[in-house]
Amino acid sequence: MSSPLDQASLNQLFVEARSHNDFHDKAVTPEQITALYDLMKMAPTSANCSPARFVFVTSDAGKQRLLPFLMPSNQPKTQAAPVCVIIAHDSKFYDLIPQLFPHDPGAREWFTGSEEFAAQTAMRNGSLQGAYLMLAARALGLDVGPMSGFDAQGVDQEFFPDGRFKSNFLCNIGHGNMEAVFARSPRLAFDEACQIV
Repeated sequence: MSSPLDQASLNQLFVEARSHNDFHDKAVTPEQITALYDLMKMAPTSANCSPARFVFVTSDAGKQRLLPFLMPSNQPKTQAAPVCVIIAHDSKFYDLIPQLFPHDPGAREWFTGSEEFAAQTAMRNGSLQGAYLMLAARALGLDVGPMSGFDAQGVDQEFFPDGRFKSNFLCNIGHGNMEAVFARSPRLAFDEACQIV
């Protein structure tokens, strides 16, 4: 049986965590990036399909390829962050189903019969994995700044020219500068967003 996390852990993951717009000049190491992925990958996806693909843009050369496709307001955020992750999904994720879902290798056929179902599955589960990545980063003591203000088609042409991977959203990762964080915006109350039936 799982036990509830303590309040300090909940604060780090949710209550006090913020989306960051600026980052301190402190590196995120390749070892941290690997640890981040190795933690994130353990979270669930349907049929363990794991469609997300990640490009961790850390170099100046990589950022120069990425920055032209960002909205102007997102460019300085990404320049300041030590890492900007392109969260994408593999449109042919089902080719790895025999490896990832070995107790039913035939599950690959669930997705090959319908392009629409495969695309929905890839987008839904890739989005989940992007969210898991953000929580894993926070769990490891890093801060995140997710962004959707970018030219996805341009990013795909630049980073995924064969067309197989499709970018979903971007996320800056590093050590956030709390002085640049906005006041927290309101959230919907339970009764505004939820029903129990």
